[in-house]
Amino acid sequence: MAEQMGSCKYLFMSLLMLFQVVQCRVLTVSEIVGVKLPNQPKSFRFDLVHRDSLISPLSPGNISSTERWKRAVERSNERLQKFQLDSRSYSDKVSDLKDSQSSVSAGTGEFLMKLAIGTPAVSYSAILDTGSDLTWTQCKPCLDCYSQPTPIFDPSKSSSYSTVPCSSSLCAALPQYDCSQSSCEYYYTYGDYSSTMGILSYETFTLTAEKLPQIAFGCGEDNEGSGFSQGGGLVGFGRGPLSFISQIGPAVGNKFSYCLVSTTDPPSKTSPLILGSAAGLNAKTFGFTPLIKNSVHETFYYLSLEGISVGDNALDIPAGTFDLDSDGSGGIIIDSGTTITYLDQSGYDAVRQGLDSAVSLPQADGSSAGLDLCYTSAAADFPSITFHFKGADYVLAKENYLYHDSSGVVCLAMLPSSGLSIFGNFQQQNFHIIYDLDSSMLSFAPAVCDSL
Repeated sequence: MAEQMGSCKYLFMSLLMLFQVVQCRVLTVSEIVGVKLPNQPKSFRFDLVHRDSLISPLSPGNISSTERWKRAVERSNERLQKFQLDSRSYSDKVSDLKDSQSSVSAGTGEFLMKLAIGTPAVSYSAILDTGSDLTWTQCKPCLDCYSQPTPIFDPSKSSSYSTVPCSSSLCAALPQYDCSQSSCEYYYTYGDYSSTMGILSYETFTLTAEKLPQIAFGCGEDNEGSGFSQGGGLVGFGRGPLSFISQIGPAVGNKFSYCLVSTTDPPSKTSPLILGSAAGLNAKTFGFTPLIKNSVHETFYYLSLEGISVGDNALDIPAGTFDLDSDGSGGIIIDSGTTITYLDQSGYDAVRQGLDSAVSLPQADGSSAGLDLCYTSAAADFPSITFHFKGADYVLAKENYLYHDSSGVVCLAMLPSSGLSIFGNFQQQNFHIIYDLDSSMLSFAPAVCDSL
């Protein structure tokens, strides 16, 4: 009898367990831990338009290719000065700005993207800038604003607009701000002596059809710039906490990429900017190198450059030439808004001498292109130039370092600098460049950009 009772009990327990298995469902991780997990990272794609393209609202019109190039070099020189100016005291910079009588444009970036702001959403074009953090647009009531092709944003007509309190860490992230009034008032300057002043605010930004609320931006009421067809502001893609990409980072997996078409491509071609998981590389072979953080200048994307070769010849460059110093100076950054590459003087001298020795051609005057080392013939067998970044070699074919003037002159698209070096966008053309901010890595591979 006891054995029968035991058998019945065993059968009952087995049936009960079977019933529970049939009735059970798989619990999600969020149910187990009792919290709501964020959605999967989203992806967005934009078409970047070069500011001097004929389809750009900033287009200078039907000017020669040589003039377009010279304008880009001039902007690059101003941008280099801006980055070097960052290391000086703010009072000195303000003094320089007040003394200047320059007529300037909205920032010094090279590419524009379209986005929308507010509720209801108002579309506008803005300059993409990986070398600054603050995203801003012109706002009513405008005390001093330049002309732009789209209506100036009116925050009073947006139901999602609010101001950022002075207690916010985003206000403290500004290089210059004032809280004497109740709101966080900012003053932001650029290397071409352009500037924006206004109120740091929150607003909903629309990317394609996706609305991203509570994005901090500058509502610019006093913006120094000129021209009749300016962009409507700037989108900061720097590495600091205030930048657009830093704020939306969790929504896009802290990853973005771009692939810049060649300056020789037809002006109707655009360059893809991709945010999120779709920003990954499809190439079979690619290089990746660490993104270095600078605690003094946290905006910039620093790289570790260990050497440079011309052809198979490693150049004799003093050790530490491209190293980031402990005081935040020096180093080399990658930047989408600087056209040409700038190398610290000793590094540039080595590249110049190495290339000149390799081609053995008579030099030409490059002043019309704003460059230093030029030749009258492009038919020579120009060697590759390789940048040896930590963990990866970035190989430049001649198309990525030689500018072809309309007169037949070809020039090295690099110039010397003092201290800071910049890896410019001419050297990035037809490369897919991926910024993975979670892993602090930069990946790259040659690509046909207009086919991505």
